[in-house]
Amino acid sequence: MADAANPPTLGSVLRGIRSRNGWTLKEMSAKSGIPVSTLSKVEHDRLTLSYDKLQQLSQRLKIRMADLFAEGTEENAPRVTGRRSIGTLDQAVRVTTDNYDYHYLCTDLRQKRMIPIITRIRAHSAREFGDLVRHQGEEFIYVLEGQIEVHSEFYDPVLLRAGESIYLDSSMGHAYVVAKGCDEALVLGVCSSADEGLMDSLMNLHG
Repeated sequence: MADAANPPTLGSVLRGIRSRNGWTLKEMSAKSGIPVSTLSKVEHDRLTLSYDKLQQLSQRLKIRMADLFAEGTEENAPRVTGRRSIGTLDQAVRVTTDNYDYHYLCTDLRQKRMIPIITRIRAHSAREFGDLVRHQGEEFIYVLEGQIEVHSEFYDPVLLRAGESIYLDSSMGHAYVVAKGCDEALVLGVCSSADEGLMDSLMNLHG
């Protein structure tokens, strides 16, 4: 049985994939284009596959490359950790830039997949804002106070009022500015990425 110290081997991963699909070795060979003898040796941990063969396997079986290394039995699925954090503004990590005041919430939890941020927006135009921002992952923005204009690389600017929200691909250039008639705006943002280095990436944007 695999554990944190002994992760699943490629052989056990392939057996799991084959078992869940109800395939014989011959059927899996026909679908993947990899000989039965090779698959058998891999499943018995007597042989591994080259990168090219792994790529071929993932493409023909329509699974992600990452799944060939992360698959496991239900017993090996991540256990509920019970992590939690209470986020308050007085405990938030504040970062000030020319365009925003960021308040990073729940910073006592490390390696988060979601980064919650309360942001006060001050820039009043795309020209004042400067270059569009790009970073990994996706993000959700909900307007708490005021109104904002969302500028992005592939879309016309859109106006969002209090109570309205937007979800976008963070790797697309984007900027949030205060809409005409408002001095400032306050938004709740949640940035998300499968990469555990998201917090570092966001901090690097602040210099």
